[in-house]
Amino acid sequence: MNAANPSPAQTLASAPRSRWSSPAMRRFWRHKLAVFGAATIIVMVIACVLGPMLLPYNDTHIDIRQRFAPPFSGSHILGTDPLGRDILARLLMAGRISLSVGFSAMAVSMAIGICVGLIAGFYQRAIGTALMRFVDAMLCFPSIFLLLAVSALIEPSVPSIILLIAMTSWMEVARVVEGQIRSLRTRDFAVAAMSMGASNTRIMFRELLPNAIAPIVVAATLNVAHAILAESYISFLGYGIQPPTPSWGNMLENAQSYLTSAPWLAILPGAAITLAVTSFNFVGDGLRDALDPRLDAR
Repeated sequence: MNAANPSPAQTLASAPRSRWSSPAMRRFWRHKLAVFGAATIIVMVIACVLGPMLLPYNDTHIDIRQRFAPPFSGSHILGTDPLGRDILARLLMAGRISLSVGFSAMAVSMAIGICVGLIAGFYQRAIGTALMRFVDAMLCFPSIFLLLAVSALIEPSVPSIILLIAMTSWMEVARVVEGQIRSLRTRDFAVAAMSMGASNTRIMFRELLPNAIAPIVVAATLNVAHAILAESYISFLGYGIQPPTPSWGNMLENAQSYLTSAPWLAILPGAAITLAVTSFNFVGDGLRDALDPRLDAR
């Protein structure tokens, strides 16, 4: 068979190459804010996982004699709270909860969004239209009000907060995936797979989805930032993670009464939330630029 009439196997080989090639990685490493964000996330994860085991105090240890100790004033590096509990220990334990909520909610929302977008983009017509109209209807509800309304009706816990956040953040992912799949299903490699008799499931998960992974990865990083923020503000309003389990959001809520007398109680968890969310956004921006196919031609 000559080059003018390629075989289906040759057509399949012409599928879009991976965006994880070395030029893409070099572009990511040149994005200084993205590198800073990735390094910050790694440090925060390691600190939250290992840090509490290295501190002399745990997050529940109460020292009444050291109530409201300011940062760097004694054995409590970042000071203590109204009960004399070590702020650093509580920040690290709260980081475990907040980051776990962020990553877990991201995983659930990505799974739902990818499945809905994949089915809607592949089948289109009646099925795709119905699914995307449902996505549009869900997007009409402000997520914060939906979160607060539902969380007020159920018993707050870490698993329930994860599911609540995931249920209100999968729609954007579905729209991104649907647009990518709609575009890719008419490409030569997808048409060749159909002509070879591949099943719809194989085409969707083995041919189309891997070639749509770049925007999915970017959406995933931004989804973690959204989940951390969502957990923080529903916990701040009293409907999220409940004491004594610490989270950055409920630490902020508990610090409201002491903004003038002990401002570090609010500044430290607020800084942790800001640093985490900003770092994930930086990484998302860096991945978006690194995986942009238009840059390959330059």
